[in-house]
Amino acid sequence: MIANLHEKGWEVIYHRAHALLAAQIAGHWHPEKRPLRWLETIAAISHHDDLEKEWESNHLTEAGAPLDFTLAKGTDVNSVRRHTQNARYRGRWVAMLISMHMSFLYESKRGESPELDSFLDEQLQNHEQWRHELNITKDKAVEAYEFFQWCDRLSLILCNRVLPANERALEIATLPDGKRYDVVQSDDGNVTVQPWLFLEEKFTVNVEACYLEQLKFDSNDELTQALQTAPIKTLEWTFVRL
Repeated sequence: MIANLHEKGWEVIYHRAHALLAAQIAGHWHPEKRPLRWLETIAAISHHDDLEKEWESNHLTEAGAPLDFTLAKGTDVNSVRRHTQNARYRGRWVAMLISMHMSFLYESKRGESPELDSFLDEQLQNHEQWRHELNITKDKAVEAYEFFQWCDRLSLILCNRVLPANERALEIATLPDGKRYDVVQSDDGNVTVQPWLFLEEKFTVNVEACYLEQLKFDSNDELTQALQTAPIKTLEWTFVRL
């Protein structure tokens, strides 16, 4: 989950909701800039965080606060493997992109355990096999994944509430075209991306957030129940070409 402090407690955004926001962003991409198999790529973006189940296991810090995903420790290799395998039921293209995402997330932890190393080796073999079966080059697969990652990154910037004040630019990422892309929030609250790479001149995206006034919880069940009954607000961002 994404847990942001606010004036009365916690703002919680489920990871699956964040993924849906990333897919919304992808849906506005200019046709001339879209990667191969664009709709399947959007499906991968939309489902890439299905591993996260905030209603299961422990999602509390040692102090009893909702656990933001950036504070999570350790790697449940079995869960990550199941998530990657389950993606295969949506097709090899979706499975490949989600597998590439798992490699991106966990490759830096190589050496943490033999189980993790084995999983990472499996993913590299899968990438090669699926590229061959899908008849695509490594460069085209990387291009699609970097589009995936770009949308994921921008969604996290929005959900984490880290847009800088005073119209300062924040880097999203550099895409295969060699250009660096920044996001900027104007004083009027609208958002733009520089350089602009969307089809429309203006569009709005949204995500739902839950609001908790209780700061500390004694168990994950208590947190889960509180989230089930918490007020929900739709957060919106309007993107405008400047």
